[in-house]
Amino acid sequence: MTNSKQGASQHYAVCPHDCPSTCALQVEKLDSQRIGRIHGSKHNDYTDGVICAKVARYAERVHHPERLSTPLKRVGDKGVGLAAFEPISWDEALDTIAERFQAITDEQGAEAIWPYFYAGTMGWAQRGAAHRLRHALGYSGQKETICIAIAQAGWKAGFGEVRGVDAREIEQSELILVWGGNPVHTQINVMTHIAKARKRGAKLVVIDPYETPTAKQADLHIKLRPGTDGALASAMMHQILADDLEDKDYLDKHTDFNAELREHLSTRTPEWAANITGLSVDEIIEFARLYGRTQRSFIRVGYGFSRSRNGASNMHAVCCLPALTGAWQYPGGGALYSNSGLYRDLDRSPLHGLELLNPKVRMLDMSRIGPVLTGDPRDLGEGPPVKALFIQNTNPMAVAPESAKVREGFERDDLFVVVHEQMMTETAAMADIVLPATTFLEHDDIYTASGHTYLQVSKAIIEPYADCRSNHWVVCELAKRLGVQHPLFEVEALELVDQALAKGGLPSADEIHQQQGLDCALDFDTAHFLNGFGHADKRFHFKADWVALGDSEGRLPSLPDHAPLIDNADDDHPFRLVTAPARTFLNSTFTETPGSQRKEKKPRVLLHPRDARGIGVVEDDILCMGNDHGQVRVHVSLFEGVQPGVVIVEGIWPNSAFIGGQGINTLTSAEPAAPAGGAVFHDTRVWLKAG
Repeated sequence: MTNSKQGASQHYAVCPHDCPSTCALQVEKLDSQRIGRIHGSKHNDYTDGVICAKVARYAERVHHPERLSTPLKRVGDKGVGLAAFEPISWDEALDTIAERFQAITDEQGAEAIWPYFYAGTMGWAQRGAAHRLRHALGYSGQKETICIAIAQAGWKAGFGEVRGVDAREIEQSELILVWGGNPVHTQINVMTHIAKARKRGAKLVVIDPYETPTAKQADLHIKLRPGTDGALASAMMHQILADDLEDKDYLDKHTDFNAELREHLSTRTPEWAANITGLSVDEIIEFARLYGRTQRSFIRVGYGFSRSRNGASNMHAVCCLPALTGAWQYPGGGALYSNSGLYRDLDRSPLHGLELLNPKVRMLDMSRIGPVLTGDPRDLGEGPPVKALFIQNTNPMAVAPESAKVREGFERDDLFVVVHEQMMTETAAMADIVLPATTFLEHDDIYTASGHTYLQVSKAIIEPYADCRSNHWVVCELAKRLGVQHPLFEVEALELVDQALAKGGLPSADEIHQQQGLDCALDFDTAHFLNGFGHADKRFHFKADWVALGDSEGRLPSLPDHAPLIDNADDDHPFRLVTAPARTFLNSTFTETPGSQRKEKKPRVLLHPRDARGIGVVEDDILCMGNDHGQVRVHVSLFEGVQPGVVIVEGIWPNSAFIGGQGINTLTSAEPAAPAGGAVFHDTRVWLKAG
C-alpha cells in the first residue's frame, strides 16, 4: 500500500465492477473534483485491506483525458469514433431521444425499443435505472444471460437456492479447491483468505484447463480439457464410493442419494473420465482420495467452467461432491458459488420499478444481441424488429458473442442507438447520441455481493466530471419527456435505496454507509444447510429437475455426468478455445486505462509448443484462428500450461486491438445453453493456421 498523499482525506466507497468482491474501499480525495490512490478497506474483514491493482489506480479512469464530458450527436459514419460526433446540450440530447422513442413507439409499438444494460456498475439503483424506464413504458424486456445464467441454474439444481458457505471460513479449511476460477485475476480477496489457511497447513488445488496464475500458486493443478468438469466430478464420486469415503449418515439425513445414483456412478470410472478429460487415471484417483479423506474441504466455485453448453450440468456435478462427503457439517467445509440469496430483505421493487412491470412484454436474450438486431425470428417472436437501443453499463460490440453479427446489427441505418458511457467505446462509436456518464465515485448507490456477506452503500465522493450525469438522472429526465408520472422518477437515487431497505426492515442507507456495510451472514447451521436445503423436501438433490429450470428439450442428464453437448473438436476444427479474463482488464472497463494497457501490451494466443510445431509457428508469429463465425488474427505465445489441442486468449480486448480489427468474440457462439440460456464463451472449436 502506498502512503496517502499529503492533505488528502480518506473516504469509504464500494467497488462497482466485480459482483463476487464488491470490495470495500478507502479513497484518497484530493479536492472536490479529484481523487488519488484507492486502497482496500481494513474495516471490512472480507476485503481485509486488499484490492486489485487496476482499481487501486482508478484515478487513471476517473481523470482520463479522453473521458466523455458532454452529450454528443453523430454527424459522421458509424464506428469512426469521436471525430464523427459534435457536442450538443443535454436538453437537445434528451429531447432528440424522447422524440425518436415516441415516434418509434407510435409506428412500431413500445417493444421496438430495447433498453440494454449490464454490470458495468453493480450498484442496484444505477444499474436498475434502465429497468425502471423499461417497465414504465412497456419497452422490450432483457433476459440477463451473459454472465451467471448457466452457473445459477446448475447450483439451484442441487441446492434449490443461491447461497453457500461464508468465504471467510476458508481460513478454517484443510483443503481448498478453486474450481473453474482464477481469483488472482478476478477475486484477489479469495487469495488473501486462502493464504491465511495455507499458513495453517491447508492445501490448494486448482481445477482449470490452463495454468493460470492461481494454478501456479497451487499445491496441485488439475489441468483438464474445457467442458469436461462433469466427467471429472462424476469419476471422483465413483472413487469416493468405491473407497467407502462417503458419509452415509449425512446422505440419509440431508440428500436424495439412492440406489439409482449409486448404480449410475458405478459406471463413471476414472478410466471413463480419463478418456474425456485428458487426465490420467492416477490423477483422478489421487485427487478423489485427497478430497474424500478431508473433512474440512471448501470448493470455491468459479463461473468459468459453467460458460459452456453443458455448463449447468458441470456445475451441478461439482456441487454434489461436498454432499457426498458430508463436508457441510464442518467449519471451513462445503462450497460457495454465490451468496446473492442472502439479501432477501432488500426489496428490489423500487430499484427495478417492478410495480410497473407488465409480464406480457416480450423478453429478448442479451447474449443474442447479434441475432436480435439482425432480425432472427427465433428471438423476435411475433413482435416488431428492434428499432432503438438504450445502452448503459455495457459494451456489446466487444463483449457479446458472435461480434461480427453484432456489428452487422449496429450498422443498420434504421437502428437508433443511444449510449450512456464514460469513454468512447466501440459501442459508443456506433451510437447516434452519446451521453457522458458518472463513475461510481460521482453518484450514490447500494451494493450486494455474491462472494461475501456485506450489504454496502456508497456515496458520491467527488463532483461529477464536466457534464456527466448518473444513470438515474438520465432515466428520470427521459421519463418526464415521455410523459411518465410516477414517484420512482421524482426522487433521488438514495431515496429509492431507502424505500428498498425500509420494506425489508433494514437500516437506512445513511446508517449502512456510516457503519461501512451491514454484515448479513447467517448462523452456522443455516449457512451450512444443516437446517435444510432450498428444495421443498429440504434435501440436497443429486437428481436434477432440469425441466423445472427450463430444459423442456431434455438436453441435460438428470444425474451427475458428462453431458456431451459441447462444441467438440473435429477434423476441420481440431482445437478448443477458452477466452479467459486478463488480470488487468477483467472486463472492457479497464481497456482504456494506461496502466492496464502497459501491462497487457497486446492480445496473444497461448499455444502449446507441440501444436505450434505442427502449425509451423514460433513465438510472436501471427496466427489465424477461425470457425463458422469468422476469423481472428493474433500473436503467438508458446505455453506449456495447457493440454495440446487447447488454446487460450485472455481479454477482453477491444476488437481494434486485434490484427484486422476482428475481436475474439467473433469466434464465440450466441447459441443459448441449457437449461434456460446463457453465453457459452469458453465452448468454442477453432482451426488454426500460420499468418
